[in-house]
Amino acid sequence: MTVYARNPLDLAQKFVQAGCKYLHMVDLEGAKDDNPANQAMIAALVKESGLFCQAGGGIRSFEVIDKYLSLGVNRLIIGTKAVEDPQFVKEATGEKIAVGIDLKDGLVAIKGWRETAAFTADEFFALMSDYEVKCIICTDISKDGTLLGPNLQLYEHLQNEYAVNLIASGGVSSIADIRALAEMKLYGAIIGKAYYEGRVDLEEAVKV
Repeated sequence: MTVYARNPLDLAQKFVQAGCKYLHMVDLEGAKDDNPANQAMIAALVKESGLFCQAGGGIRSFEVIDKYLSLGVNRLIIGTKAVEDPQFVKEATGEKIAVGIDLKDGLVAIKGWRETAAFTADEFFALMSDYEVKCIICTDISKDGTLLGPNLQLYEHLQNEYAVNLIASGGVSSIADIRALAEMKLYGAIIGKAYYEGRVDLEEAVKV
C-alpha cells in the first residue's frame, strides 16, 4: 500500500479547485473485512467538499445503505454483495445505487479481488441490465494501478452491448486515455494513481 495523502479533506479541496464535480471513494477495510470502517471520513468529505460523492467498500446490507444515504452520499457502489446475492441488488436498485464489477482473467472478482466468481463479464452485465441497474463501475484488475492504459477493447464492447451508464476504472493514466474513453461516449472514468503520481492534470482532464 502506498499512502499518497494524510489528509483526504485537503485533497478533496484540490479536486474542487481543479474543477472536478465528482468524488469516488472506496473503504478498503470495508471491502476486505465486511466492516465499513471509514464512515466518519466519508461523511466529512461529503459535507466539506460539496462534490457529488460515490462510495463503495463493504456495502452489503440495507442497514449500511441507509446509513450512507443518511450521511448524504449521492451514489453507493455494491460489489461483492451483488455477485453473491444478485437479488439484493434487484431490491436495492435505484438512481443512488451503482454496481462495481471487478474483472480478473475474464471472471468477476470479489472480496477485495481475493476470489473469483463463476460469472463472466457479459453474464454479469446482462443480469444487472435485467435488474435495471443504472450505473456500473467496471475495473479491469490487470490494468489497475499499472499506469499502462485502460482496456479500451473491453469498454468499447460493454458500451455497445449494454444500456447502462458505464464508468471505466483501472489503468487510466493519460489525457489520451481519457480522450479515447470520452470518444466512446462512456459515462465516466475514474482517475486515481495517475493523478497522485503527477501524470494527469485534473483541469485538463475535466475539460476533455
